[in-house]
Amino acid sequence: MRMAVVDAGSNTVRLFVAEVGQRGLIPVHTVKWRLRLAQQVDRNGTMGRAAMGQLADAVAAACRESRRWGVREPIVFATAVVRDAPNRPQILEAIGERCDVPVRLLPGEREAELTYLAARRWTGHRAGPLAVLDIGGGSFEAAYGDGGAADVAVSLPLGAGRLTREHFAGQDPPSPTQVKDLRQYVRGQLDELSAQVRDAGPRTVVATSRTFEQLSRLCSQDDDGGGATGARRLHRAALRRAIKRLKRLPAADRARLPGISRARSAQSLAGAIVAETAMRTMDLDSVLICPWAIREGVLLDVSDRRRAAAG
Repeated sequence: MRMAVVDAGSNTVRLFVAEVGQRGLIPVHTVKWRLRLAQQVDRNGTMGRAAMGQLADAVAAACRESRRWGVREPIVFATAVVRDAPNRPQILEAIGERCDVPVRLLPGEREAELTYLAARRWTGHRAGPLAVLDIGGGSFEAAYGDGGAADVAVSLPLGAGRLTREHFAGQDPPSPTQVKDLRQYVRGQLDELSAQVRDAGPRTVVATSRTFEQLSRLCSQDDDGGGATGARRLHRAALRRAIKRLKRLPAADRARLPGISRARSAQSLAGAIVAETAMRTMDLDSVLICPWAIREGVLLDVSDRRRAAAG
């Protein structure tokens, strides 16, 4: 069955088309519109009219592209940048004026559950008890379990874009005091979750999202036998060294580093601090980088439900 999802995220609107069936998921086509919405909201997350128009236009373009690839009704969803915006009704109204496909707002915990579903299908049950970490632009999700569905799913306000906006306040690079204060804040937010993960003792821990992927490339750590072809690992020791470098550089210079894109260079330090703090407080020496995340999880979930209803 050919299906498509449109993901309205903090940095991009992305269309993902795939063939989805009982044996898994095969990507067919993907395209993205880079909007950098996280940089166009004010400190409390309110999105301006220009940004709302850009978002609505991109979602409408993604829906038209989806139809060209044979999917008339893509699944459109938005995450923290829309979900947590004080003017969320106005944003949804702007999208509705340009696109006749309804927009789903996924709660953070549901994001974590669907990301776990995708990671579990990617790793397979041979991975055993599994924990999944995901750093978005507006939130941080984590989930763990020992089966096809997550036993625990958590969402915290630790997105890389949100933290950059709220804690670094336009300081580029941030001051040592700002970096120290952010570390303390992140650790406080993670205390309860990290204790739960340590107690659960997962056999496999994977990390999803562009933030983790770019950090793994920056740290240049290749896979050491994680069990998936082409997989990479992010090692905490290498990440700790990378943070020392990132915090000394302005965003323009970070964008010249291996793996760090210009679009995410400003938030790369905050993302690295969240990743390193999570790994340290959860007693993780490394995590396996998983290419499947929320988009794959949404498609797999809808496909599973349709099959169950049909059979």
